[in-house]
Amino acid sequence: MQPRNMSMSGVVDLAAVKAAGEAKQKAEEARAQATAEGGAAPSGPLVIDVDEAGFEAEVLQRSAQVPVVIDFWAEWCEPCKQLSPVLERLTREYAGRILLAKIDVDKNQMLMQQFGVQGIPAVFAVVAGQALPLFQGAAPEQQIRATLDQLVQVSEERFGITGLQGAAPEDDEEEAAPEPQAPEDPVLAAAQQALDSGDLSGAVQAYKNKLADEPGNVEAKVGLAMAELLGRVQGLDARQVRKDAADRPGDVQAQLKAADLDMAGGHVEDAFGRLVDTVGRTAGEERDAARLRLLELFEVIGGEDPRVVSARAALTRALF
Repeated sequence: MQPRNMSMSGVVDLAAVKAAGEAKQKAEEARAQATAEGGAAPSGPLVIDVDEAGFEAEVLQRSAQVPVVIDFWAEWCEPCKQLSPVLERLTREYAGRILLAKIDVDKNQMLMQQFGVQGIPAVFAVVAGQALPLFQGAAPEQQIRATLDQLVQVSEERFGITGLQGAAPEDDEEEAAPEPQAPEDPVLAAAQQALDSGDLSGAVQAYKNKLADEPGNVEAKVGLAMAELLGRVQGLDARQVRKDAADRPGDVQAQLKAADLDMAGGHVEDAFGRLVDTVGRTAGEERDAARLRLLELFEVIGGEDPRVVSARAALTRALF
């Protein structure tokens, strides 16, 4: 399952930083030399604080050896205080397969702008000098873990990057005595398994079962919204859907399908904007259909996401 705003297919070059081709070549040479000498590639700390001055060396160059996860945060950000410890703990669990770079946005505005960060917490990855968005907001741990698993897989398959060989969890008191975790919810686990296997109807039913028992369960709400979204876009001809939406701006069903494709492809603002515009130029049942679909897509991202907050305000203006 892809967590919020996860889009592994949309790998793009960083817009205002040096390309990492030379860095990748040097890193590969360093790995080869270390292997020839019977040692492992250098590891170092798995969780680092990064600023603009050290970004190239600590993120771009190291991304040729290991996927670098970037956590954009700030001291005043309460969701950041929930997310950062989870990312740090999972990074140590992955034992060198990923590196976590923490960037304080208040002190590094240029990096925030280069990545196009609209709100925090925001999590990106850099692999072989290329950046991709992972998710925004304090996502559930299960989804974060699934995202990191996919990142590791894509890094190896697409770029041949396998991480810092031989790295071990950092030796600190927190890791020596980890806090006990709550047992995994069997219903949510079954829903996740169904989703991962492509059984979308099974996932939808499992999440509905969970919500029947716990109507306020956030993970089940997000999972259900994602499963239903994937079900709606399954089998769609993307080119035809976008042509229909462009040719028939007044066709609500065409706009709903295009918005679903936008969301599934990680184009969150485009999906929200399309539906808000549709609400603004329709009435009656058609307006209700566009409004309800927009609310469903809000669930995919999460109500705390700044893009959802902005879109809710735009929806209110369109309605009243």
